[in-house]
Amino acid sequence: MNQDYYQTLGVSKNASDAEIKAAYRKQALQWHPDRNKSPQAAEKFKEINEAYEVLSNPQKRQTYDQFGKEAFSQNAGGPQQGPFTYTYQTYGNGQNPFEGMDFGGFSDPFEIFEQFFGGGSFAGRRSAPRRQVYSLSITFMEAAKGTEKRVTIGGRTMTIKIPAGVDNGSRVRFGDFDVVLSVGQDKTFQRDGVNVYVDAEVDFADAALGTTLDVPTIDGPVTLKVPAGTQPDTVIRLRGRGIPEPHGSRAGDEYVRIRVRVPTKLSRDQKETLESLRGNSKRSGWF
Repeated sequence: MNQDYYQTLGVSKNASDAEIKAAYRKQALQWHPDRNKSPQAAEKFKEINEAYEVLSNPQKRQTYDQFGKEAFSQNAGGPQQGPFTYTYQTYGNGQNPFEGMDFGGFSDPFEIFEQFFGGGSFAGRRSAPRRQVYSLSITFMEAAKGTEKRVTIGGRTMTIKIPAGVDNGSRVRFGDFDVVLSVGQDKTFQRDGVNVYVDAEVDFADAALGTTLDVPTIDGPVTLKVPAGTQPDTVIRLRGRGIPEPHGSRAGDEYVRIRVRVPTKLSRDQKETLESLRGNSKRSGWF
């Protein structure tokens, strides 16, 4: 199905987050199968939710704008492995209902059903209710290390256990609902599947002579040895310092990209030293 997500929601490609949310709310109310009895309502409602899941997430939206819908295909190339699905159902006491969830402008997942049916809970209205899908935003570190989120539905509090290693599109199944996870970006780490990338800056003298420096990992800083003669954009691998595999016992790797700082202002002594080095390098072929 070659649907255009923007056309599906009836918005332009320059639409704001608020416009996308408002369009989703309008379309969801119009096409929900429990309200709209037309034969195409179920498929249309599915398309609307699929479009909103992508366009409401800044990272997914950017990927969609660049690569199109195929970027989210489980058969597409690259590091994506498709969404994982987890099932947890733990009940207890809690105080923060639906923390971090985005329901497209609805205050909670039952508000949409109240508008369909004129009030009351959705529970018990259908003998076999269709599974609903909602989004839950978590941080990069929560996805990498695992976390718990507590939601209250119908007076019951459920603790959703999110295992380490989940990614965008991963699903957590509990009760009659699926929650699709939206993982935020991190200022330090860039993720590629179970591997992570970080940048580390060194002075050009340290790159030439060698040095050690502390670099961040998801488990805390470690000391990295930078060999003498390291070239700009050299990548050093830290084995096992990446993201845990959700269904396995191993972790990915961390790759440290060495960024060499070149000074923009030099003193007279520094310039003379570099001129001397340049002259020697031409005669001896150092570089």
